[in-house]
Amino acid sequence: MKKLYNTLLFFCFSLGIITAQEKLSDINKSEILEVFNQQELAWNRGDIPAFMEGYWKSEDLAFSGSSGAVFGWEATKERYLKSYPDTTAMGKLTFEVIKLQQVKDGVAQMIGFFYLKRTIGDLSGYFTLVWRKFDGQWVIISDHTSSAN
Repeated sequence: MKKLYNTLLFFCFSLGIITAQEKLSDINKSEILEVFNQQELAWNRGDIPAFMEGYWKSEDLAFSGSSGAVFGWEATKERYLKSYPDTTAMGKLTFEVIKLQQVKDGVAQMIGFFYLKRTIGDLSGYFTLVWRKFDGQWVIISDHTSSAN
């Protein structure tokens, strides 16, 4: 009986560890959503450099959109600046997170919807972001955004 009890205890303990590793902690969710919220605020101020603070400052950052793939933090920033040269083009951004999940320890995936309210015509679409935690800070390492328009 003791052997069965120990086996069940070990199984339950192991299951708890596996579940904890697969689920994104509330702290990590909160940290990611705070970075994301700061990006939305920066965008709505017309501040693309501040918006870019949520991205990995690396040549390995990947951004893919309607006009193809771009690699690197600086190239991604230049793409945003070219595509959204002023606050009229930028409009007011609203994000909706559809799903946020852990891929592995220190890596998360976010799927969501964006909406740009603009006087020159609204834009909306979907995005998939891959987040990674470096030195205690969550940043986007890959962004695939597609317009629904």
